[in-house]
Amino acid sequence: MTTHADRRTGSRPAGTPEPAPDERYVYDLAEGSAGMRSLLGGKGAGVAEMTRLGLPVPDGFTVTTAACVAAMENEHRWPDGLWDEVVTHLAALERRTGRRLGAADRPLLVSVRSGAVQSMPGMMDTILDLGISDESVEALAAESGDPRFAWDTYRRFVQMYGEVVEGVPARAFEDALTTLKDRRGLRWDNELTADDLRELVTTFRGAARRATGHDLPTDPHDQLRRAVDAVFGSWDSPRARVYRELNDIPDDLGTAVNVMQMVFGNKGDTSATGVCFTRNPATGARERYGEFLLDAQGEDVVAGIRTPRPLPEMESLLPAAYARLMDTMDRLEHHYKDMQDIEFTVEDGTLYLLQVRTGKRTAAAALKVARDLVAEGEIDKETALRRIDPAQLDQLLHPTIDPTWSGTPLAHGLNASPGAAVGTLVFDADTAAERGQAGEAVVLVRWETTPDDIHGIAAAQGVLTAHGGMTSHAAVVARGMGKPCVAGVGELGIDADARTLSIGDTVLTEADTVTLDGTAGFVHAGALPLVPPQVTDDFSTVLGWADEVRRLGVRANADTGQDAAKARELGAEGVGLCRTEHMFMDPDRLPVVQRMILADTAADRQAALDQLLPMQQADFEEIFTAMTGLPVAVRLIDPPLHEFLPDLVEQSLLVQRMEQDAAPGELDRARALLDRVLRLSEKNPMLGTRGVRLSLLYPEIGVMQTRAIIRAALAVRGRGLDPRVEIMVPLVAFAEELRRMREIVVATADEELAAAGAPGLPYAVGTMIEVPRAALTAGEIAEHADFFSFGTNDLTQTAVGVSRDDAEGSFLGRYLETGIVPADPFASLDADGVGELVRIGAERGLRARPELETGVCGEHGGDPASIAVFDGIGLDYVSCSPYRVPIARLAAAQARLDDVTPRAARPPRR
Repeated sequence: MTTHADRRTGSRPAGTPEPAPDERYVYDLAEGSAGMRSLLGGKGAGVAEMTRLGLPVPDGFTVTTAACVAAMENEHRWPDGLWDEVVTHLAALERRTGRRLGAADRPLLVSVRSGAVQSMPGMMDTILDLGISDESVEALAAESGDPRFAWDTYRRFVQMYGEVVEGVPARAFEDALTTLKDRRGLRWDNELTADDLRELVTTFRGAARRATGHDLPTDPHDQLRRAVDAVFGSWDSPRARVYRELNDIPDDLGTAVNVMQMVFGNKGDTSATGVCFTRNPATGARERYGEFLLDAQGEDVVAGIRTPRPLPEMESLLPAAYARLMDTMDRLEHHYKDMQDIEFTVEDGTLYLLQVRTGKRTAAAALKVARDLVAEGEIDKETALRRIDPAQLDQLLHPTIDPTWSGTPLAHGLNASPGAAVGTLVFDADTAAERGQAGEAVVLVRWETTPDDIHGIAAAQGVLTAHGGMTSHAAVVARGMGKPCVAGVGELGIDADARTLSIGDTVLTEADTVTLDGTAGFVHAGALPLVPPQVTDDFSTVLGWADEVRRLGVRANADTGQDAAKARELGAEGVGLCRTEHMFMDPDRLPVVQRMILADTAADRQAALDQLLPMQQADFEEIFTAMTGLPVAVRLIDPPLHEFLPDLVEQSLLVQRMEQDAAPGELDRARALLDRVLRLSEKNPMLGTRGVRLSLLYPEIGVMQTRAIIRAALAVRGRGLDPRVEIMVPLVAFAEELRRMREIVVATADEELAAAGAPGLPYAVGTMIEVPRAALTAGEIAEHADFFSFGTNDLTQTAVGVSRDDAEGSFLGRYLETGIVPADPFASLDADGVGELVRIGAERGLRARPELETGVCGEHGGDPASIAVFDGIGLDYVSCSPYRVPIARLAAAQARLDDVTPRAARPPRR
């Protein structure tokens, strides 16, 4: 996993080029290959590889990522010699094509496109048709015999160049285009005549002049340099930064720039442009999947401006190009041995390939493609496991619409990204980001999304668009994020000013809720009932492969029988953390807990505990039942007692109000409660009377909990099941704490077993290692422990000296942005600091007690990067929330596959 430090501090992953003074910065496509991805970027390496394979690719050259990095490191000034190299390679391209950039006779037009090392669809800039001018447009019209095509190409260039290079607001061009179509009574851009388009070029140039204060440059060489520089600059655009942050891509890789001869899909009905996948990216089915537009250029498809046609229709309209495309898709998938995403253009019936890359897919598709490719003999299981992003599995573990629900949907569109999304409507990305980050469930509605909407898509539950197809920006980005998306809803009316959505007679506002069915493509009014996800055969099969490979066991954090049952269904091999205090918070039990805390005598306290005991026992029985045959680690009460009482300020205000008119008895009780809250209040309760300290001060609490645990285990065993009991003591810092607490637990447990005549029930007593002193003195503590469970949440707070609740809302965000810390230490383990404490604790504990079992029960147990650290340390298991169990299973397998260092690790206890 790439860290924030990789993004911020300039450290490059292996294989990324370091600029050198005499390094080449430009390569012809014929000089490259797939193996040069880090230098040529994904797009440049892809087209170079297709060139090497003899596939039809337009000629061109690539300006390397090293050039971009060098410019970024020099305040955006190009390295010496870069422009000279570009001019040299451009001259060579002109000789090979017999054309000259911007010439009045046989003009050469080129595209200038970004190409990051790791795919970032739509996040960076592209300029098409560069080289067209007042002189060359006439030559292009004469050569093609189609003035309309020539002027359409010209207006496209002015629009793209103006937006990308000169910073002209897109609205300036879109408003002019819409106004002209309205005047002519037209719906689509391709219905405009040559005269219309000639007029539009003049209008566009005027709009650019008004926005910038100067005319657009006309020298094609000057345009080329500015265009390359603009693509470099787009690497650092806000949307690109957001995308990299969301996808953990380093900030310092830079982008390559691909300059390629234009091929034209906008030359009438014998020309087209499209995007296709060798398999269905939503489901993984082995079927041709894609879309195309006749008489269009590539940006028309991905921008969602027109709703494209499904790929199979191309067979009857452009049969020769279609047949060549089908053959090419087979060839490229076999060559790369993975599902491919291909961008193509057809010019006058001839197919050209513009890009090939590994196709982004949903989690369900990733699992199916991996399983099928193994079955087809293309890859082995280990390769399949390496290709699946563990975090992506989370997509499969969210609810879907209840299939028994019956009703009439509002509208139907394209099922662009599967799953169900329920949320209130929002109509712009900024609002979606603001409300989504505040915890509100929202659905982003747009005519069509643009790359600038990335932050809103990330914060929304789902995306709904009026325009666009299955390969539009909205569809591709939503699938990559696991967000449900319904695209191309033709009957959708959006009033951006009024912030309303209309479908037929139904009008919805930002106060209304909708449900998206991204699997079927339906839009429903209101919040529909949802059902839990179902584990598929592909899911089970691929995770079964992971289980064959991994060494680490995977348990779950579960506090209820329902959580334990779900965790077991998802492959958990036990419960690594059952937090008993969560049971105390139940509304029916909290009054009893409060009576226990407020008791003035030992007898009153014991009476409350006696009332709590059967409640706890019932909870433990449910968990032991769900996890029969697997270990269950029950943690004794951890938080300070004040957490079970009212807030100090609220109780003080209540007493003040009651002093006015409350009955004396009620007022006395309120004052007594306030007095106890005051006495239990601590300035730093997380480092105060909690965990083992609380149980040693009030041993009767630990006695009650131990009795409930043992009685539950005996009851479950009496029903023919097999409970595996582990009792965990929290917040131990001194060996003597654990020794004394163990005495209490063992004496109580043995008393219960003797009373039941069941001395054969095994149980283990261990501790959480969650303060630095415990890790450093683990050898002494291990003398009294059967197992260690590293509580990395608290261990991070105490080792780093950072309060999670305070830091994440204050300085930590700034630390991440500026690279002071490599990652949020509460989300991904601080390997050098906290990880080293875990290593020390495990090693010293095992040295003192070789049979000691070691695990992790903090949230880091479900983080793939942290799991790799724990596997490297040699722990026995990780424990995480139930729905992260599959993620941990796959991540643990990948940790084994990626670790080539021999280690004499103990076998897992699974």
